[in-house]
Amino acid sequence: MMKPVCTFFAFVFFASSVPCSFAAAPDKPQVQAQLLDRNEYSCANCFFGASTYYFCFEADNKVLIGYEKIPTMNWIDPNKDWLTRVHKSWQPNQTTEGQTVPLRYDEKHIWLTGPTGKQVRLTQDYTTDIFINNQQCRAAVKKK
Repeated sequence: MMKPVCTFFAFVFFASSVPCSFAAAPDKPQVQAQLLDRNEYSCANCFFGASTYYFCFEADNKVLIGYEKIPTMNWIDPNKDWLTRVHKSWQPNQTTEGQTVPLRYDEKHIWLTGPTGKQVRLTQDYTTDIFINNQQCRAAVKKK
């Protein structure tokens, strides 16, 4: 009898804490940022792999670099991701270079609105030199 009760309370605790952990910090103000560059590591011929999409923004006189990993299944046709039919939020952000977007950020993450209108969380990473179109983005990368 005790085990189901403990399991129930553990589930309630976990379920109540999950939405807070993925949301943008409420104390962080929304700022306007310009997308300077973007690039990707595409997963070609994947069977449940992940493609990584990198974005470089200028906001508050800072260069912010973040990435998101999106599950990919395209082993039949490398130009299609079959998983986006099932899960609409698994598609990359379509913001183009030079476009201004509202976002929030802290020391570890960047939050912006994705192509489906949902909030997308990017993980900040300044170690991957993937940008080819913008020198500000390349200068922000910390080489090892």
